[in-house]
Amino acid sequence: MNRMPSVVLVHGAFADGSGWKGVYKILTRAGYPVTIVQNPTISLADDVAVTRRAIGAQSGPVILVGHSYGGVVISEAGNDPNVAALVYIAAFAPDKGESIQTLSANPPPGAPEPPFLPPRDGFVLLDRSRFAAAFAADVDADDAAFMAASQVPCGVGAISGAVTTPAWRTKPSWYLLTTADKMIPPPAQHSMAKRAGATVVEVEGSHAILVSKPEVVASLIERAAAATPARGK
Repeated sequence: MNRMPSVVLVHGAFADGSGWKGVYKILTRAGYPVTIVQNPTISLADDVAVTRRAIGAQSGPVILVGHSYGGVVISEAGNDPNVAALVYIAAFAPDKGESIQTLSANPPPGAPEPPFLPPRDGFVLLDRSRFAAAFAADVDADDAAFMAASQVPCGVGAISGAVTTPAWRTKPSWYLLTTADKMIPPPAQHSMAKRAGATVVEVEGSHAILVSKPEVVASLIERAAAATPARGK
């Protein structure tokens, strides 16, 4: 019996796995086994370890998906031999030695500045009053307000964590580029996706595209899955 590849979803900074709910519903209804990683976003090493455990729990090929900072995590964890493809959703796709910190150091001219608050006790948050406009401009206002109130502090160690061996150098990748993104400038997304040799799909949407347009995100994941050989059991 042939089975679909498993899908492992990795959330980004200032969020948790619940943001994948809409994508999860679509994929599971289509028959995909889906696992949502609850990476703590304290350090890159810890998040990679958590993600690798999720990959190891699957019984066959894995489509590894990362949103935002989750792209850094999958770039490292994606070297696992069970990972067949990488899918970046408005995500960082770092090369060797790069981190969010280095990739964000020189934004394109005119790019909006994300509303980071000064680090406290080694953690960073976004300004709650500016969260919706910067992170989730096309999300329902009540949902965006809840996302702002429930944001997860991101460790400085996650932001500064550098990739050692980017999996996109040896694994096929897909990239969903969000053209109205105010967290990762679209030109920066385009540059990273091009460097990775990713198949790119552009969509009008905010950084929280997985919440606002889960069907678009799920469609790209299914496209990557369709290019992955089925497994037998």
